[in-house]
Amino acid sequence: MDEAKRAGGGRLLRVVLNEDASGLSPMQEADRSQAIEDLAADNRFALVSHPNQATILYLSIQDGRLVFDIRTEADETLQTLILAPGPFRSMVRDYQMLLDSYADAIAEGREARIQAIDMGRRGLHNEGAELVMARLNNKVLLDFDTARRIFTLVCALHRRM
Repeated sequence: MDEAKRAGGGRLLRVVLNEDASGLSPMQEADRSQAIEDLAADNRFALVSHPNQATILYLSIQDGRLVFDIRTEADETLQTLILAPGPFRSMVRDYQMLLDSYADAIAEGREARIQAIDMGRRGLHNEGAELVMARLNNKVLLDFDTARRIFTLVCALHRRM
């Protein structure tokens, strides 16, 4: 089934990260801000039980668990999905290392290294998107680009996982 059809007519109206972003590096903050901006511009996200419902996503870490609090436009909870963070941990760690290496390569002005790290980062984003889609399978309909952006936000929440 094509990704757009899988997501029905539902979309995220807004994404709220329930986390203090003050501890993020400038690169992490830029990634987080860009992911939120990209999701606001274009996304496909709907509960399987409400495939055409526009929603608001509150994403947080609570008691060591990844929480997707999915709400209506009127801010009423439709469904809360709680995921164990274990499957994400190694990818999040790898992502953080890539961001650190990327920042170092930029500071050093090493163009070839920057390009290589950027390719690795894109690959890790793809793996992260696949994991997000697998973990939300049969619960949430979403497309690959939306899953990539959500993975970026999961990484931004990493300090409490």
